[in-house]
Amino acid sequence: MSLSKGTHVEWNTSQGKTSGKIVDKKTSDFELDGNTHRASGDEPQYVVESDKTGARAAHKASALTEKK
Repeated sequence: MSLSKGTHVEWNTSQGKTSGKIVDKKTSDFELDGNTHRASGDEPQYVVESDKTGARAAHKASALTEKK
């Protein structure tokens, strides 16, 4: 799976599946909404934006599924 900026993806939340798009790929530690996220070149994190709410969250590639 090739994840990059603009890719439409799905992920699980406590409310069920959510979909949105990747807006950034992080390869070093970063903060989002006051939380520190660990990322590296080997294990990047992807900042995704919900289609429904516009809220942003960070996920590892393993938590994302590309939508066709």
